[in-house]
Parts: sequence; structure tokens; C-alpha cells
Amino acid sequence: MGACVYVPDETTANSLGAARVAQALADAIASQGVDAKVVRNGSRGAFHLEPLVEIEAAGERLGFGPVSPEQAAALVDGGRLADRSHPLCLGPVDDIPFLSGQTRLTFARTGLARALDFSAYRRLGGLQAAERALSLAPQDVIGELETSGLRGRGGAAFPAFIKWQTVHDAPGAEKYVVCNADEGDSGTFADRLLMECDPYQLLEAMVIAGVTVGAGHGVVYLRSEYPKAFEVLGEAIEQALKHGLLGSNVLGSGRAFTIELRLGAGSYVCGEETAMLESIEGKRGMVRAKPPLPALSGLFGKPTLVHNVLTLAAVTTILAQGGSAYAAHGVGRSLGTMPFQLGGNVACGGLVELPFGTPLSDLLNQFGSGSHSGRPLHAVQVGGPLGAYLSAEKWGLSLDYESFSAAGAMIGHGGIVAFDDSVDMAAQAQFAMRFCAEESCGKCTPCRIGSRRGEELISRVRNGEGRSGDLLLLEELMETMETGSLCALGGLTPMPVRSILESFPDALDLSAGGADG
Repeated sequence: MGACVYVPDETTANSLGAARVAQALADAIASQGVDAKVVRNGSRGAFHLEPLVEIEAAGERLGFGPVSPEQAAALVDGGRLADRSHPLCLGPVDDIPFLSGQTRLTFARTGLARALDFSAYRRLGGLQAAERALSLAPQDVIGELETSGLRGRGGAAFPAFIKWQTVHDAPGAEKYVVCNADEGDSGTFADRLLMECDPYQLLEAMVIAGVTVGAGHGVVYLRSEYPKAFEVLGEAIEQALKHGLLGSNVLGSGRAFTIELRLGAGSYVCGEETAMLESIEGKRGMVRAKPPLPALSGLFGKPTLVHNVLTLAAVTTILAQGGSAYAAHGVGRSLGTMPFQLGGNVACGGLVELPFGTPLSDLLNQFGSGSHSGRPLHAVQVGGPLGAYLSAEKWGLSLDYESFSAAGAMIGHGGIVAFDDSVDMAAQAQFAMRFCAEESCGKCTPCRIGSRRGEELISRVRNGEGRSGDLLLLEELMETMETGSLCALGGLTPMPVRSILESFPDALDLSAGGADG
């Protein structure tokens, strides 16, 4: 049997030339008559190494990268595939430090095979979770979730089992499962990576959710900026129907569950669950007042279980390996693993799945390897555009929900964006308010108007026109946004601004009535 040459077919890898690398390799293999084939697999998420070529031969899988299209043919030169002496050889893929130091549960399969190869999915452990869930009573499945300690992998970190129990207990013959795949936070890409590289895992998790809570239909709400994920998920749904994971007789159980894929229209606020439900119903994406909660009155007024991609995907590990095994990772009430997304000004960016409780400094140094620019790191924003900016004295924080909350920060969806010492922190504060102003749905006054006034105030100070009392005015404005906004967009926008005022006080010296532009 010949060698397999794996080249990722994923958005980031392709943007760095992976498609051209694959073609160059295929051409070289054909022209030299080498016994090998090119396979477009998923990405491992080590984006600083992309395009990462993996060559499997003689029972070993070696990594080479980053490989440019111009370098690709040389990997095949003279039929010397899997040549350890090649200057681009990284050694066995599993031993690459960026990957070997992780604890991959949710992303254990990512990059091992073609995303849409259903037989490979089963061979690599897929469907074990669904088969077990179908053999259990719904209450026992919910019990496994409770044991696991799984919490929503988003801003609120709400215990997942409570949502499942609420929807399960809600009266009504018609219920829904909705996957929030509107991944819009800056610096986040884990949802996209999973959907493009291991899509059946998400579908399997939605099936488990559906049969447990009594729902017969699911919806994946995908952000419009993810065309590759849209293509892959659409094909995955067709293949899942063909292989019996979806349909009227799920895995021969007599249970029915179907999934449809819906594309968003570029609205950040539709990442909020009720605005997303409005959008799915064909309405303008505006936040609903709560109560009622979606678990009781959600999509089309029916009980609806809403989770994001990472929360749902974790369910397959929990059901396959057991809630106790999952809870063995993490600390305190932050159990399991979190797929952190390391980006910004870092030398080695990519996906890093680790147990909760890992120090932030480990991510920045052990995995990120410092800044890409070579200048000292100065600030790190965790949790997307609404997350706090952390200065160096806080990089020892444990990456868990409680530690971050106590520090006035949040983990959110796990996005981590680093900045070196050339960053203008005053500009970052102004950006936070401007982002909210541009993305607000406009329904509530604190968010719609407060963000505009906040941007104007910070702009005035940056221009050296600050006035006495501006600090108090900004504090009162932020308090109004926090307590009066309908959703987290307005409610959390003050977090990055306040963190800059506290941790980088020289950026906006409001008390002095002005700052350098």
C-alpha cells in the first residue's frame, strides 16, 4: 500500500496556499510515478505551521511545514517521501510540541482524516456517544451531563444539564434544538474549525440532544462569513441522512431527528440566542426580552434547547467516555477542557485545547511563544471584543470561569488576542464603544445611545479635549449600559473599557482632563 500525503482542506490552510500545495504534490507524484495519494484532510489547528503536510508511510505519520507551493514538489523529489532529513520535517505529528502539550477531547479527531469520510468518523470513535445515548433513558443522559459539569462554552457559562432538563420537562409535542454557530467574536475560530474538519461530531451531538429532550428537528444557524463551513455542513447533513444518523429511524432506534442549515446575514447581535431565534423565524434579528426563556418558549414559541458549537460538541465526549471521565479535567466548577483560540500578535497562533485551570501565561509562552513582532507583549484580550484587556501582572490568572470573573474578566468563547507594546490602548477603548454602536440591534436605549455617547466621550479625551468630570460621566454611562441593556452586547461593552482604565491608566487620563492623541 502506498503512502498517504495529507494536505488540509480548511479555510485558514487554504488561505495560506494549501490547495496549491495539494495540486503541486499531486502533479509531482503523478509525474514521478510515486506510489502515493494526496488526501485533503482537516486541519490540526496549528495555524503557524500551515500549510502542514503530513506523510503517512510505514506506520508513521510525519509532519512537514509550513510548506509553500514552490517547496511542495521537492517533498516528492526522487520518491523520497517521509524523509526525516528534509529541512521542513517536524518529526512525528503527534510529537510536535504545539500539539503534544494539549489535552484534546473535543478536537481529538480533527485533522486525522477527510472531514466528510463517514466511515473514518466511525472508525475514529464517532457514533459511540449517540449509540450509548439511544440505549439510555433521557434522564440518565441528563445525569451524565450533570456529572460532567459541562457549562455553556460562551459568555454565561450556564450549566448545560439545567437547560436540557428544562426543555425535557417542558410540555408540548413540538420542540427544537438550535445550534448557535454564529461565531462572531474577534479572535475566535474554533466553531469554524470543528464544522469544517469534524462536522459529524456536531450533528451527532444534536441528535443526542434531540432524542434526550424530545425534539424532532434541529437548526444550525451559521454565520454568513463561513462559506467553507456552509459547504461542508450541507454535505455532512446529506451524508448523515444517507448513513442513518439523521432521518426517521436514527441509527435503527425508531427515533426521528432531522437538521436544517440556516445562513445568517452578517449581524453580530444574532449571536445572542433570542435575536438568533428571531432571525430563524424570518424576522429582523432583535433581542427578545426575557422571560420567557427559550427553553420554555423559543423557536416559533416552542421549547427550544439552544447551545453553541463547542458546548454541543463536548457532549459526544461526555456520552462516549462518561461524565466522570470528563469531569476529571479542570478545576473547581470549571470542569472539562476548553478549546482556546490563540491569535493576534503571537509567534505561534492556533487552537489549543487544555483543561480549565491552565495559567494564561502558559498559553502565551509555552504555546504562543511570545509575540510575532519580537516586541514585548503588552496586553491580552480574552473573551472577544467584549472581554477585558489584561496587563502582564494578570497573566498568571488561572483560565477558569471563577478566577476570571473575580478579576473582572471573562473567558467567553475562548478567544485570546495578544498585543505588543506598540498598541494604542486608548484606541482600543474607543473601538469597544464603536463596535457596540455599529452592531447594536437598536432595541434598547442604553446600548443604542450609550455606546454612541461613550465613543464620543473617549474620542474627545483622546483628542486632548477632555473636561473635568469626564471620568465620573463615563463611569455613570457604563453603569447604565451594564444594568439597563437587554442583552450582553450593551451589558458587557463596558468591560474592556473599564479594564483599560484600571490596568492601563496612562492610556486615558480622564481625571487630568485630557490625554495625548
